[in-house]
Amino acid sequence: MRAKTKTGEQINIEVQLHNKYDMEKRSLYYWAKMYEGQLAEGEPYRNLKKTVTISIIDFEYLPTENYHSVFRLREDEKGFVLTDDLEIHFLELPKVSGVHQETSDMLVKWMLFFKAESKKKLEELAMSEPTIRKAVNVLEFLSQDAEARRLYELREKALKDELNMIKGAKAEGERQKAIKMALNMLADGEPIDKIARYTELSPDEIQKLKQQLH
Repeated sequence: MRAKTKTGEQINIEVQLHNKYDMEKRSLYYWAKMYEGQLAEGEPYRNLKKTVTISIIDFEYLPTENYHSVFRLREDEKGFVLTDDLEIHFLELPKVSGVHQETSDMLVKWMLFFKAESKKKLEELAMSEPTIRKAVNVLEFLSQDAEARRLYELREKALKDELNMIKGAKAEGERQKAIKMALNMLADGEPIDKIARYTELSPDEIQKLKQQLH
């Protein structure tokens, strides 16, 4: 989602349910596209406004226990910020699990809202914060709208299909590595039972590879 504040700051908000890897490059790319896209031809650089990228992810990604990580452009030795125009946030939902639901931290409340797995938890959050109550009301409205529900189910199916494709591609990659190892071991004259132990390929598969090799 792309947003713009009253002062002109550009904000990109992205939600990722599954780890697609290279999230840091993805976030920086989105930031760069939004930052560069502000200027029309001939406009001065001073017209550029602060640009913020927020990634809400449902998996642990960064090597820290913090559920909220913020990155800026700092000088290595003194630590001062070169410019406030670059700001990248990561909100890692699994890392907020241990935080008590009665917290007064608004950011934590919203993260718990994203993580809520039952209507009861949503209601508890809504009772403590009017803005979350408004979001819960919108969710309830969408759940009653047949077309909105259909689109949601289509998106869920697409996400599951994509995840299955990723798992399938990974499994195929591992199989190709095993086949390559088996071919190398066959070329070195290793016995089939030993190759099977190292590659986890079946003896029949290795026998077929041996026939192909010859």
